Amino acid sequence: MTDAETNGVCANQWGTMMKLTSAQIERTLRQFDALAIPESHPLLPRLNELFGDHTFFVDSNGLSIMEVMTEPVDEGTEVAGGVHAVRVVNVADWSDETHSGLAVHEPEPTDTIVELELKH
Repeated sequence: MTDAETNGVCANQWGTMMKLTSAQIERTLRQFDALAIPESHPLLPRLNELFGDHTFFVDSNGLSIMEVMTEPVDEGTEVAGGVHAVRVVNVADWSDETHSGLAVHEPEPTDTIVELELKH
């Protein structure tokens, strides 16, 4: 990604920071077909600079982060019922067919909801 690809977007425009624990990442990956970018990845400092301190995921659609759900999704996943849910938000699409580059865009919430944990 280059500075031109960020389209002047600042990290604080990407919503609430959402850094997941290793247990939450494991639970997420059981519900969302993606790969988590490890903390040791050389691109992580640049991603944090662009989007803030998030856990990042890549899938066939591109780069995504998680956004905390503040309202009930449906009767089965109500926040008030104790389920901590997040929505997958796509922040960059693959720029080519070989998935070797990303094109940053405005955050696009997806229909994918992940239940991270039950609150006790």
